[in-house]
Amino acid sequence: MTQPATLAKHLNGWHLWGIAVGLVISGEYFGWSYGWAGAGTLGFLVTAAFVTLMYVTFIFSYTELTTAIPHAGGPFAYGYRAFGPWGGLVAGFATLVEFVFAPPAIALSIGAYLNVQFPALPPKAVAVGAYGVFMALNIAGVSIAATFELIVTLLAIVELLVFMGVVAPGFAWANFAAYGWAGQDAFGAHALGGMVAAIPFAIWFYLAIEGAAMAAEEVREPRRTVPVAYIAGIGTLALLAFGVMLCAGGVGDWRRLADINDPLPQAMRAVVGEHSGWLHMLVAVGLFGLIASFHGIIMGYSRQIFALARAGFLPPALARLGRRRTPHWAILAGGAVGIAAIFSDSLVQLGGQPLTANIVTLSVFGAVTMYIVAMLAQLKLRRREPGLARPFRAPCHPWFPLVALLAAVLCLVTMVVYNPLLFAVFLALFALAAAYYFFAVRGRAATPEALGESA
Repeated sequence: MTQPATLAKHLNGWHLWGIAVGLVISGEYFGWSYGWAGAGTLGFLVTAAFVTLMYVTFIFSYTELTTAIPHAGGPFAYGYRAFGPWGGLVAGFATLVEFVFAPPAIALSIGAYLNVQFPALPPKAVAVGAYGVFMALNIAGVSIAATFELIVTLLAIVELLVFMGVVAPGFAWANFAAYGWAGQDAFGAHALGGMVAAIPFAIWFYLAIEGAAMAAEEVREPRRTVPVAYIAGIGTLALLAFGVMLCAGGVGDWRRLADINDPLPQAMRAVVGEHSGWLHMLVAVGLFGLIASFHGIIMGYSRQIFALARAGFLPPALARLGRRRTPHWAILAGGAVGIAAIFSDSLVQLGGQPLTANIVTLSVFGAVTMYIVAMLAQLKLRRREPGLARPFRAPCHPWFPLVALLAAVLCLVTMVVYNPLLFAVFLALFALAAAYYFFAVRGRAATPEALGESA
């Protein structure tokens, strides 16, 4: 039997931290403010705290899986090892939805940011151009791509710190707390409903951090570097998320920021004025945050597509590597789906929400489904394979994975209630994936290496 394709090991701990933070950091720039529309600032603050608890417990538990099974498929490999082919299919499909549908939302925001500076530029044309540039960069080589990711992530962090420093003098708690809970004078049933409906936008603060697991196969000494990168990454993101949210909401009427793709420039405009150099700097340099996530998630979806194809769950051509040992066909395939989503307004503009908000929600459906499978896999593998080498063991076991599991289930149930049409789209996509597996894959054995069994 032909040996399955393997990825080159070029990444170090700094690279992996840059990927973990960079995958997510655009979530601090846009997307989260849609949660203010229903929950208000105070209600969304509670929602964000709940989601942060879920991610902290999840990351500590997920790191155990990543170090024990360092595989390009990440969640796919964990689901397969714990539950067999169907477990791998569900986890792999959910991760694909998360990672394939997050980039078009980010690309649209890149277009919106540039449109502030250059009004003649059509946002959708910019979004397509961004796909072309960063797919090419990912094809060029993982070392080049990861180094670029680290640089733009550091610049994006500096930019967020600058934003907080510039707008902090204009912060007033009276502004942040204005209009009560979800626009009401006191906390009540309406506010609670708004807080629950805002869960996808709080998840956007951290969405895709788990994608660093898909680079574990390309990391030197993954059992040592992965825990440090993940734990440092979630700490970095939590501090930035709450800092940005508080600063942006306290400088004026936060309701103006609740349904737009560029809340940070608009919040800064309220403090420094229309023509300030600070504002132009934020728009120009602030693109680095969006670029870091966009570029990093392209890396993530390509590794998931590659791993699924290598194991036989997608067409084998998607597992081919180019001359630079990168999965070029997987990169291009995910990009084609993302570009189609950018122009599929009738498909994703459901329930009266903006296009970007619905793409975000669809991506989050994939994320929380994957979190559930991953935590179930962690619990099962601890019990079934106690002898599996675990260089990092989740603390407070089984409470951490159980908290993350229950929180993810709650998130999924509430999202289904508040987004039934988008959930129907999610199920329809899964039905297509299941049909492909049932008719084209079922019964075909993959090699242990392709499935991560040799980890």
